[in-house]
Amino acid sequence: MRWPCARRRTTDGDVAARVAVRFDETLESLRLTDAILRALPEGEISSPLPEIPDSRLALGCAEGWRGPVTIALESGANGSIRRCHPHDPSWQNWPVLEHAVIGNIVPDFPLINKSFNLSYSGHDL
Repeated sequence: MRWPCARRRTTDGDVAARVAVRFDETLESLRLTDAILRALPEGEISSPLPEIPDSRLALGCAEGWRGPVTIALESGANGSIRRCHPHDPSWQNWPVLEHAVIGNIVPDFPLINKSFNLSYSGHDL
């Protein structure tokens, strides 16, 4: 499938221009994903996992657009997950926001808050 991509070059900074750039980025991501999937070699794409012992710790890290997203897992009995701790990069920056608003008026809070662009759902992990 061919994914349409407008490849707009815009110097406008308004909301419509930023949305257009996001759409272009999404279409380009879909195009790249399609190309990568088509280039995969033939064969199995999954394999069974080995037996996982109790109380085994595993760490995983993936790059998110705000920074590294880390997950710590501890296995339990019969391959279950005993403990899981996902960590969003926004988490350590929320206390900084508290200091940034000191001395400012209440109506300025939304602007200050959005300038940090922290993740609400990431903090609740």
